[in-house]
Amino acid sequence: MSFFQSIVIVSILIAAGSFLALAEIALAGARKVKLKILAESGDERAQKVLDVQAQSADFFAASQIGLNAVGILGGIIGEPAFRLVFLDLLKHFFDGAWIETAAFGLSFVFVTLIFILFADFMPKRLAMIAPEKIAIAVIVPTLIYVKICSPLAWVVNVITNLLFRLFKVNTIREDNITFDDIAAVMEAGAQAGVLLKQEHHFIENVFELEERTVPSSMTTRENIVFFTLTESEESIKQKLAQYPFSKFLVCNETIDQMIGYVDAKDFLVRILNNQKLNQLNESTIRSVLTIPDTLTLSELLDRFRASKETLAVVINEYAWVVGVISLNDIMSTVMGDWVTPMDENQQIIKRDQHSWLIEGSTPIEDMKHVLDIDEMPEEENYETVAGFMMYKLRKVPRPADFVEFNNFKFEVVDVDHFKIDQLLVTRLSVINEDIFIPDKNKDENS
Repeated sequence: MSFFQSIVIVSILIAAGSFLALAEIALAGARKVKLKILAESGDERAQKVLDVQAQSADFFAASQIGLNAVGILGGIIGEPAFRLVFLDLLKHFFDGAWIETAAFGLSFVFVTLIFILFADFMPKRLAMIAPEKIAIAVIVPTLIYVKICSPLAWVVNVITNLLFRLFKVNTIREDNITFDDIAAVMEAGAQAGVLLKQEHHFIENVFELEERTVPSSMTTRENIVFFTLTESEESIKQKLAQYPFSKFLVCNETIDQMIGYVDAKDFLVRILNNQKLNQLNESTIRSVLTIPDTLTLSELLDRFRASKETLAVVINEYAWVVGVISLNDIMSTVMGDWVTPMDENQQIIKRDQHSWLIEGSTPIEDMKHVLDIDEMPEEENYETVAGFMMYKLRKVPRPADFVEFNNFKFEVVDVDHFKIDQLLVTRLSVINEDIFIPDKNKDENS
């Protein structure tokens, strides 16, 4: 075989190996979500790629047969041809007993490098750039090749399956998409500029509905405005004017003797009809949805959907009312600043680049987002920042008490009737660089 013929055959083998390597990585790396979108839009080739991914054993067996055959044949044909070239080249410099061995070594290294570079490394890197596009482009010739190699691929698969069964290896692939997978995709989209920061935060909040419980978004007991059955008309008018709520609870005497709720528009109708406002009865009092405080926000959404209600009263295990929550509260949790203006009821105020003023009733999840904290210690035991402080301090907090965690100092600033109103959160690294703080309080409170 002449040198020219050897070069032609080696080039053909490199092209074949390049195609197989390209197809292998593209088909393995193509994302099913994108392929399904293309298939639903009418691209039959995308559906064929999905079919190959679902039954990939035949394809990978055929691919490995081809790649190994190409590599072996390339070595058999290329090494002797290039050995003669290197032999002639080496004779210009020296001539001795080791010249044949040196020519063989140089030929072997050269042939190996060109196959690695052009038949393996470069095609695989190209396939990783746009796996879906390349997989769709090569799927038709790939299926023809797989069909040609099917008898030998069947033999390889049978032997492989027998060995897997012998060693009890599970070959079933789990394609379940977890929240971590989706979060990683969202993070990549945000970094690439496909998702805006606000949109990224919004999508994260949607998934957190499965984890956040009702107390993290409800209006707490002390902030509930309610009417009693014996409420005077003047008091009702005053509350209607002072609190711009659309719904008000109605109780017998105390908030724990809850009867139902009234809609503010019902009072407007009474005013227009010149009726007294303090005549609360069955025609005006509506039944209210009552839920336990252990429900997640996702479960509450299901309750709202089933009951056609938009307001719920939250009770604890002792049947005490601990808060109320509406559908709008859940939407505010998800949408954040898209629903609630920044300057209205803002619970977290950024003082400077390294310190924040945070209300004690702020949900832990909101604080984690602002401070970029992944996880709080044993956070299943509390819902709010105040709860975190009480859990870590193991006592009723007083002003100046503090907790240090994750390079942050959480210091109680204001307490009202044993309730933490406000905390000052400061990044510890900045404190340590600027000023010296004695460890006396830390030793007392830790």
